[in-house]
Amino acid sequence: MADDSGLERTEPASPQRLEKAREEGDVPRSRELSTCTVLLAAGGGLFFYGDTLFRQLGKSLTTGVSFERAVAFDSTFLLTRAQNMIEEVMFAFMPVAALLLIAALASPLLIGGWLFSFKALEPKFSRLNPIAGLGNLVSSRAGIELVKAILKTILVGVIAWMVVMRQKDAIFGLVHETLQQGSAHVGHMLGVCFLAIVSGLVLIAAIDAPYQMWAYADKLKMTHQEVIQESKEANGNPQIKAKIRAQQREMARRRMMAEIPTADVVVTNPTHFSVALKYTDGSGAPRVVAKGADVVAAKIREIAKENNVPILEAPPLARALHKHTELGDEIPEALYAAVAEILAYVFQLKTFKKAGGLPPQEPKNIAVPEGLDPLSIKSEIPT
Repeated sequence: MADDSGLERTEPASPQRLEKAREEGDVPRSRELSTCTVLLAAGGGLFFYGDTLFRQLGKSLTTGVSFERAVAFDSTFLLTRAQNMIEEVMFAFMPVAALLLIAALASPLLIGGWLFSFKALEPKFSRLNPIAGLGNLVSSRAGIELVKAILKTILVGVIAWMVVMRQKDAIFGLVHETLQQGSAHVGHMLGVCFLAIVSGLVLIAAIDAPYQMWAYADKLKMTHQEVIQESKEANGNPQIKAKIRAQQREMARRRMMAEIPTADVVVTNPTHFSVALKYTDGSGAPRVVAKGADVVAAKIREIAKENNVPILEAPPLARALHKHTELGDEIPEALYAAVAEILAYVFQLKTFKKAGGLPPQEPKNIAVPEGLDPLSIKSEIPT
């Protein structure tokens, strides 16, 4: 049962899965919402512009069929007149056409957004499978689409019948109006009727749009195993990453140990901490080339002894350097005086070994500013 539950698609789609679906041209779409938006735009255009539109069409028709008998047999005149009528009709419909174009382009923004994907145009021979096609005909999605179509037909039919019946007297009264008045009146009535009928689709669109978004999210749900696998592909296998980090730490430790023979001095706690310092003339403050605690500290001291690197016990300074520096960092400015005292002794020791004379006196009780030693009462880093 545990294995079966792992196969259930209970996890919401990850951002990577959503992005992949979008690249393939799969986004939530509501045809009812898009259709309703375009038809509402057309109804609004007819409502506000219908009387002007039909007045212009009536004027164009009157002008087009009014001419003298003498030019009736002139083919050039008739062609020119027909061309002028076509241009006037196109110009009259231009505002409505522009409104429909804007609505068609803006409707995808309501759900799913604009999408340009060439993968959606790639041929898929699986779509030609007749068995899969028959399965789609009897699927739950096909049943829902059938119910929507029936509801739309009933709703639009009822609204259309109610609107036409309310406009019945106005329709019969058109016979008593002039051509100009009747054209304007027809345009206004068509706009009112069309807008009232289309507004009934708002209810279906308001139901269909949330359903399409839910169906889309449900379709892209993932199993728990898919989530784990995707996380591994995106972020890497945790076990492999842990091995890589361990190898990186080992390589860094080896590089650190290789730097110890070049150090000028190793400052110790004397057993818990060891910090190797190197000073290069003209390159700024001394730098930390190696540091460690306990086992690593012992290894640093061992390598320092093998390479004759001076080892000096200064517990407060060793603790401060280990706490407040990283590999490759210059020492903090607050520790300049303490480290300078150490390096002065080291350079004097080197001179003594080369030239002889009186041996330098090893510095004792090297103090560090208050707040830098982790064991002091105030262990905050001074600003």
